[in-house]
Amino acid sequence: MLTFEEKIDIIKEFNQLEMKEISLGRVNFHYEESLYDKTNVVYHLHPNGNGFVYAAELDDYPTDERGMVNIRDFEADELRNIVNEAIESLSSTPAEKNPILEEWMNDDDHSLVLLREDDGYNVYADEDLEGTFNSYREAANFLEEEGFRRI
Repeated sequence: MLTFEEKIDIIKEFNQLEMKEISLGRVNFHYEESLYDKTNVVYHLHPNGNGFVYAAELDDYPTDERGMVNIRDFEADELRNIVNEAIESLSSTPAEKNPILEEWMNDDDHSLVLLREDDGYNVYADEDLEGTFNSYREAANFLEEEGFRRI
């Protein structure tokens, strides 16, 4: 297990994080350039080695109800990886994290494109916007009701 000081040194390798001292000798590391309200990447890193990293958007880590992973027993490479992935998750829009670009066709061989963009899901006929939707399901329902199917 890494010591508190070793964890601090590793996390300080990420220049985009800002260390903030809090109570009981604990520290937090914030990512002020986050695209989201969430800026706290490392939470309550304690001198006993306990601490948490925000990983709610990451698939490879079991998180608690707050989206945090306990890093008490992490080795150096594991800590670097999760901190890097946490920063990336706060640096990417939903469209960048999970891009969608689909072509839909009707029986008359007209095609529309369904594209995930930052503000939702948009349907285009060439460069013309045909509709904007809050969810994939809403966009797909619209296309199906209009007689289109995904190809």
